[in-house]
Amino acid sequence: MAGEGEKKPVLEIVQADGADEGCVTFVLHDEDHTLGNSLRYMIMKHVDVDFCGYTITHPSESKINFRIQTRGGVAATEPLRRGLNELSDVCQHVLNTFQVSLHAHFQDSVSQHMTTYT
Repeated sequence: MAGEGEKKPVLEIVQADGADEGCVTFVLHDEDHTLGNSLRYMIMKHVDVDFCGYTITHPSESKINFRIQTRGGVAATEPLRRGLNELSDVCQHVLNTFQVSLHAHFQDSVSQHMTTYT
């Protein structure tokens, strides 16, 4: 457990002794269903993933246990990395689209305001 002043890890890897790299549980601290469900969706889209799921350990704890099982000798860290990168790309696209729409809305509002008073 992290003491005062120590930073708690964001990600822990839990793997049983002797288990292969294709079956891993990741513990993501300070996360909830927002990341869990989105990331699970992104990871399950890949053909090399047999299973991907998550649980919230307890409502009062802000961590999720995220389980990935792969096939074909693919390490479970690979779909996690890909899923996080793809989710980041989707979020960036949504943000960019929102900003363009917001800018267009304010440009239209200014144009309408100017024509009303001229």
